[in-house]
Amino acid sequence: MTIGTRRVFSFAAAAMLVSATPVYSADIAPPQPEVPIEHTWKFQLTMYGWASALNGDTAIRDLPPVNVNVSFADLLKNLDGAFMGSFYATDGEWMVLTDLVWAKVSDQVTGPAGGTVKYEQTQAIVSGIVGYALPIGVPELQLSATAGVRINHLKAKLDLAPADFPGVSREGSKTWVDPTIGLSAHYEVNERWFVNALADVGGFGVGSDITSQGFLSVGYKWNEKVSTALGYRVLYTDYDKGGFVYNITQHGPYAGLGFHF
Repeated sequence: MTIGTRRVFSFAAAAMLVSATPVYSADIAPPQPEVPIEHTWKFQLTMYGWASALNGDTAIRDLPPVNVNVSFADLLKNLDGAFMGSFYATDGEWMVLTDLVWAKVSDQVTGPAGGTVKYEQTQAIVSGIVGYALPIGVPELQLSATAGVRINHLKAKLDLAPADFPGVSREGSKTWVDPTIGLSAHYEVNERWFVNALADVGGFGVGSDITSQGFLSVGYKWNEKVSTALGYRVLYTDYDKGGFVYNITQHGPYAGLGFHF
């Protein structure tokens, strides 16, 4: 083999070696290993007020149902005490929400045949739901399918004092548990404003015959730690067992103060 021939073979081998080595232009970045998405948990503790009116019928120990109609203005005058709060946690995929409502209200009205009807109610509602985000493809919206329970404890006292007949007084308490299913939504309008919504239905004869809830609020983040929100909440319960009737809609404005961590 001549010197010229060896040079040809050497240049050819070098060209094959270079062509076998990956080359990346300045505009194309080399592939990077896939990094798993980390879901960081965020928490929110909220203290709130729910100025709920009461509308519906209630009966205790086989007494005829009595219509209860306590308006928002009446509630402010007849509210004996209340405590309300919730705890929320999410990692962007899973979410957990617990909620507590305790309130005592009373009202006295004139009966249909004269006399008076006095109603006192102490109620505790403890709710807990777990949700999983649905893949809807909207980065600012976390829409979750939820399942949970709502525990109701109700103590009621009813005094009937007709104008021309002896009075009757009944008192009783009931505790029941309702399974619930629904949807929860959190939408980030921008860095400051947000919207929260919740809807569920439950009972199905396990506790109450039917119960449903709707909630909508608009909130504002003052900083990374504190937010406020205003909204409206409706809770309907139809319970009728053992002579105890509670067919009531609670509804009214909502105002909350949230602490984020």
